[in-house]
Amino acid sequence: MSVCMIIPIILLLVLPTTGHANPNLGVSAEHAVLMDSESGRVLFEKDAYDSSLIASTTKIMTAIIAIESGKLEEKVDVSSRAVRTEGSSIYLTEDEEILLRDLVYGLMLRSGNDSAVAIAEHVGGSVEGFTQMMNEKALWLGMNASHFENPHGLDGETHYSSAYDLGLLMAYSMKNDTFREVTSSEKYRSDNRDYAWMNKNKLLTKYYEPTTGGKTGFTKKAGRTLVSSAEKDGLELIAVTLNAPDDWNDHQRMYEWGFENFETVKLQSKGIIEANGEEYYIPRDVYVPLSLTEQEELEADFYRYPVDQAGNLAGVTHYSIGDTPLLKAHVLDERPSQGLIHECLNFIKDMTGVSLW
Repeated sequence: MSVCMIIPIILLLVLPTTGHANPNLGVSAEHAVLMDSESGRVLFEKDAYDSSLIASTTKIMTAIIAIESGKLEEKVDVSSRAVRTEGSSIYLTEDEEILLRDLVYGLMLRSGNDSAVAIAEHVGGSVEGFTQMMNEKALWLGMNASHFENPHGLDGETHYSSAYDLGLLMAYSMKNDTFREVTSSEKYRSDNRDYAWMNKNKLLTKYYEPTTGGKTGFTKKAGRTLVSSAEKDGLELIAVTLNAPDDWNDHQRMYEWGFENFETVKLQSKGIIEANGEEYYIPRDVYVPLSLTEQEELEADFYRYPVDQAGNLAGVTHYSIGDTPLLKAHVLDERPSQGLIHECLNFIKDMTGVSLW
C-alpha cells in the first residue's frame, strides 16, 4: 500500500459530530465553545461557528508554527519593525539577539506583539511569509471560518476566526509537548533578562486549579477573548470565549458543567478483533466524552466495504446516540507493516508537524 493510500485512513479515523448548546448554561460571551481535546467533540456552543475578531488568541497559531519549525534554539536578530510594533510588548531592542524559544515564551506568557513579529520574520522570512504559513496551517486543520493577516492579533479587516476554529487549534497544539510546557508555565526567565515574565492567564495562575494552559486577548473592537484548557479525571476540555466581558467566570462555568456531566468512554481498543468470523484491525484506541444518558443510548453499526473496493480499509463503525450521529471510526482488514506505518507517519509529520500516533 502506498503512502498516499494510507494517509486518508489515518486522517479520517475519527470524525466527531458537533454538539448542541445547553440552554441551562449561560455565558457572557458573544461566541463560545466547550470541546473535548482528544476527540474534538463539541459539548457546548454559542454561535461558535461565526467568524469574529480574536485579538491575541492569534498567538496560539504563531507559537505552534514556531515550535514546529525546529528552530527554537536558534538566535533571532530583532529588527526595527519588531521593536516598533504597537500594543503589548516584551520590550525587545533593535539588533538584540535572543533565542526563538525565549520569544515563544514572551509571546504566550506576556503576549508580546514585538515577539510575534520577531518570530514571524525569523521563521517565515518575513511577516507576510509567516502569515501565509498561518493560513496554510489553518486550512490543513480545517479552520474554515478563519483567516490571518498578522502574527499578533491586532485588528484587521481580513483577520478573524471562530470559537470553534480556535478550539480546533488549541486541541491540536496541546498535543505538542513543547507547546503544552510553554502554555502551562506560570513564569519564565530568558537569559537576556534579569527578571521573569509572568503569565497573564489568571485562569491558570489564580482562578481555576485544573487549568492546563491557554491564551488571553483584548482589543477595543474584539473585546476580551480567551482560549483555555483544563483537565479532571483524565478528561481534558478546551474552552473558547470571544467578546466575553466575564470570561474568567464563563470558562469556569463551562468547565464545571462539562466535568460534572461527561466522562471519557472508550469506544474501541487498538488491536485485532473478530466479527462475523473475520479478523479486523483497529489502528488506535477511540475515546469520546459521554453523559450517563448518552452512554445508555449509544449504538454502534459496522458497515463492511465491498472486498474488491476497500483495499486494506475493511469498513467503518458508525457510532450514534439514538438518531444523532456521534462519530465514525475506520477499521482495517489487517495491520499494516511497521515499516510502512513509520514511513507514513514520518511523512505526515514532515508535511504538517503533527504526530498522529
